[in-house]
Amino acid sequence: MRRSDRAYGAPRTGRARRTGRVLAAVLAGVALAAGCGIRSTSVPVDAGAAPSRVPCRTPAHDVTAQALEEIEVQVYLVCASQLVIVNRSVRLDAAEPDRIRVARVLLDELQKEPEADERQAGFSTDVPAGLRVSAGRGGDPAGTLRLNEQPEDLPAETLAQLVCSYADSETLVTGGTVVLGGPGNYPPRGYLCTSETKTRPGDVPTLGALELP
Repeated sequence: MRRSDRAYGAPRTGRARRTGRVLAAVLAGVALAAGCGIRSTSVPVDAGAAPSRVPCRTPAHDVTAQALEEIEVQVYLVCASQLVIVNRSVRLDAAEPDRIRVARVLLDELQKEPEADERQAGFSTDVPAGLRVSAGRGGDPAGTLRLNEQPEDLPAETLAQLVCSYADSETLVTGGTVVLGGPGNYPPRGYLCTSETKTRPGDVPTLGALELP
């Protein structure tokens, strides 16, 4: 062996050993990191689906439904210049008195634009959106309902739709008539819904002014 080999061979071997120990330590560190769940690669790895998010609250419509009562009602729409009955499913707010909430629900149904199939069949309504109904005043006959317009000032078919729809509800009939008043101090009047009213809604029979108690 040459002298130069003896002089430089040992240091070169020492460096190789140190390098090997460093590399082994690095590899051990990588293995330890992998064992701890730390990913050593930049390649995306599927870690599974994300946890589902549960709202943990009742939907608003379910809460509202608890305070409402669903019933079937009948209202009269105009078809071929006559009054024809239509069935509707509605919800009543239990917070209002029975008579008033029924009167308002029926009025709301009369004010709605008929459904597409109803329009196709020729149905329409003459009840304006601005019409309102409330309870009678002190001194009014029993069962009186007050409108925000004088009943006799309404178009004949509008009044006929309202009277006949109310007349079909036992809750709103007093002595066989529907008692309606307006916003003024005029006495309420009793209205009838007869077969003639339905075939000729322009002629709504009235009983005249009712005597106040």
